[in-house]
Order: sequence, then structure tokens, then C-alpha cells
Amino acid sequence: MDGNGRWAKARGLPRVVGHQAGVEALKSTLRQCSDWGIGALTAYAFSTENWSRPGDEVNFLMTLFEGVLQKELRSLEEEQVRIRFLGDLDGLPEKLQQLIDDATERTAKNSGIHFNVCTNYGGRRELVRAAQRLAKQAASGTLDPETIDENSFARELFTVGDQDPDLLIRTSGEYRISNFLLWQLAYAEIHVTDVFWPDFNADVLKQALLDYQGRNRRFGGLDPITP
Repeated sequence: MDGNGRWAKARGLPRVVGHQAGVEALKSTLRQCSDWGIGALTAYAFSTENWSRPGDEVNFLMTLFEGVLQKELRSLEEEQVRIRFLGDLDGLPEKLQQLIDDATERTAKNSGIHFNVCTNYGGRRELVRAAQRLAKQAASGTLDPETIDENSFARELFTVGDQDPDLLIRTSGEYRISNFLLWQLAYAEIHVTDVFWPDFNADVLKQALLDYQGRNRRFGGLDPITP
């Protein structure tokens, strides 16, 4: 969800206003995806690298997360959204951790869209964590290293239980993955839009989906021979 700060700067506003506008864009996008029957939406909210931003901005983001969870949880329950937070959650403020635990538990059995929020998340760190967990099992004798395959590795990732994404949407014209779902995006289609995240709306989402529908997904194979 790139471009919050640049969106605010272009309007002569503080960066934090861009983050607030970004929350509204995320809420509307989640509802749009749910209405259109999309099974899962994963948003990159805060990366392991984002801690390097100015302290005031980081503190604002943590407070913003807390406020949004407190305000929106009832709506998520009513709309049957299942929310999960992916990342190193132990590194977050204690109050936010408690709110995350509450939201996860209260929506765990919901039957609607799966909403994953990557918070204090880094793709490389996730892969290292998975390798460490498998190594500990092997060292304890509960796992034969020869049996480790892609499926067993995937079971140690934060996204266990969800299918890999079909489509990655990158806003604000950025053309890099930025340490996001490095394993899971192996065969995802990538759509880049110049739109800053706060301006992301149903029309922009529709264009991304139409682009995706026009792709020829071969997954490393060849096109079938047409008689």
C-alpha cells in the first residue's frame, strides 16, 4: 500500500494524514473484494524495515493500528471477515498485541473473506524462521530432514492455511517486491499502478482484475496446442 506519504505531500499535508487516508482506502478495498467474491486479501501494513522511519511516525502508526482495530472489529464480525496478522507480533506494543489477539480469536470462525494484515513482517525473516523451526524439529528427532519438501516448508510460514496469492497489486508506480511474501508470490501475476494508495478505489481495483484476467498463466509449462 505505497504512496501515503507522497499523497499527503502533494496536498501540502503531514504524512500522517496520508496514513489516515490509506486506512479508508483499505477499508473500502476490503469490502469491495468481499462483495466481488474474492477469497482472500493480504495487505502489507508495516514491514520490519519500517522501524527505521522517524520515531514520531512509527508511534503514530502503532496508535493508528490500535484505534482502527478498536473501531472496526464489530464491523468485521458482522461482515464475517476472518482477520489474521502475519509477522513478528512479539515486537509490537503490548496493547496492540492484545487487540490483535482479541480480533484474531473473535473472527477465527467467520465464513467470509480472509483478511491478512502483514504487520512487522519481512519475507526474508519469515523464510529464516521457517528454516529454524524445521531445523529444531530435525535436531529433536521428530523430523527426518530427507522428508522436507515444499509442502512441509510452507506449513511453517505465517500464511499456513491460505492459498498462495494469484495477484500482487503494487501502487504508486513501484516495481519491486520489497521483501513481501517472497515464497508465496512465486507464481503470482503482478499489476503495477501509478495511483497512490489513498486514491485506490473500485475502478483501480477493477482495472487490476481485468489485467489479471487477460494473463496467460502457464506456471512454467507451455500453452496447450490448439488444433
